[in-house]
Amino acid sequence: MKKRWLLFFLAIPALGQAQKDSLVVDWGQTQLISKSVATLQVVVNPPLRRGSPIHDPSFAALAALGCDYVRYVPWLPYPKLAVAELRPPADRQTSWDFSLIDPMTLDFLQATKGHPVILNFSTIPAWMYKTEKPVAIPVNADSVVWDYTQGTAPRDSTCAEIGNYYARLYSWYTKGGFKDELGKEHTSGYHYDIPYWEVLNEVDFEHSNTPETYTRIYDAVVGSIRKVSPETKFVGMALAYPDRPEWFEYFLNPANHRPGIPLDMISYHFYASGSIQQGTPVMQYTFFDQADGFLKEVKFIESIRKRLSPSTRTTVDEIGSILSSDNGPSDANIPDDYWNVSGALYAYVYLGLVRMGIDLIGESQLVGYPTQFPSVSMINWKTGKPNARYWVLKLIHDNLGPGDALVNTSVVGDGLVAQGFSTARGKRVLLINRSNRPIMLALPSALQGARFSVVDVSTGDNEAVSSAIGGPGIELKPLAVGVISF
Repeated sequence: MKKRWLLFFLAIPALGQAQKDSLVVDWGQTQLISKSVATLQVVVNPPLRRGSPIHDPSFAALAALGCDYVRYVPWLPYPKLAVAELRPPADRQTSWDFSLIDPMTLDFLQATKGHPVILNFSTIPAWMYKTEKPVAIPVNADSVVWDYTQGTAPRDSTCAEIGNYYARLYSWYTKGGFKDELGKEHTSGYHYDIPYWEVLNEVDFEHSNTPETYTRIYDAVVGSIRKVSPETKFVGMALAYPDRPEWFEYFLNPANHRPGIPLDMISYHFYASGSIQQGTPVMQYTFFDQADGFLKEVKFIESIRKRLSPSTRTTVDEIGSILSSDNGPSDANIPDDYWNVSGALYAYVYLGLVRMGIDLIGESQLVGYPTQFPSVSMINWKTGKPNARYWVLKLIHDNLGPGDALVNTSVVGDGLVAQGFSTARGKRVLLINRSNRPIMLALPSALQGARFSVVDVSTGDNEAVSSAIGGPGIELKPLAVGVISF
């Protein structure tokens, strides 16, 4: 009986709750061995540029996380920060220019030094697509534009032009430079190790791709990069809407690809949606209901992957929540406890994906700010301090990871989610309070002296509070994410 513990959860008397919650953890019964890595994505935007007041603290926070497989995405709202060749070759000149792209990219690579990364320069130069007229490029590199990715058909139907662009871009950072379309040498001197390259982003949205058109582009990009770096691995699709089985059925079928093109990893995204007006009393239901729907989709996607390409890995590399106010006035006031419900949402989705064997589980995103999805930020864009979403990821990353054994865990009660892990560093219990009500957790004497670390509404933009369990129980505040370690 020493390996079987019963933990009792009693609602706070002041709330008038008569319900008694209970949790059973059987440390002798392993369900599965985790292969999941908790990580995040970094999206290129002006607050991360050198000279920004939050540049230094943001990259310091990224380095402090120490995550593997962080995803780096220069993308469409900022063409000058994301596209290295903004105009087609003309008059025996090319427009290759990394002067605005390099600083942030190098800062990212320095902050993640010693850890494998995934790079995704997601935006194809607009001139490589057929459009009625040339696509305008804003003079100000920091200006947000949402119509850069125009056109639906590449001007080169073989997609070789697109593939060669990415091979040169990859070579700039890994091979010391490249020869451009006119045979001119461009020297960078960079020899970074970039083990994974993700081919485009949310391809079901940008350029109105179909599974067939995207697969042609993927094959062209992968084929070109492999010529200069045969050992590189690739991530495909990055779907915005994973509830489209036809994409997985087509892309994961090796018969639909050129001979020799690898299917190393696929990716897709999940965001819960809501509004400030809902507040946490409603978000506690809508966010987690949407998460449950997404986890059902993952289960279906996994059945397709295992049938067509079982060796292909999976990264869910954008996980978060988006408020409808993100598309409204830039001065919308996001309530403080929103960051806690969004952090608890990530923890809940993380646990669901671990149980399904997903390889990489990425929170989105390091920095958002008004005009660029502020509700998705992990950093307070006013102060540069990490918010609760960041601290939840750090709590998970520091305590749980690949190789951990998930043990039999059952819970009776509403609002509480728990999972026991047996790790190389000791035993852990992940606790998630999905509700906006506090819960008093009564513990057996065997847990006296264990550590309890928690992110909740009281911690604000500060790291998890950690203390030794010295009394008969602990309190889980509303929307708390905590880890008991012993």
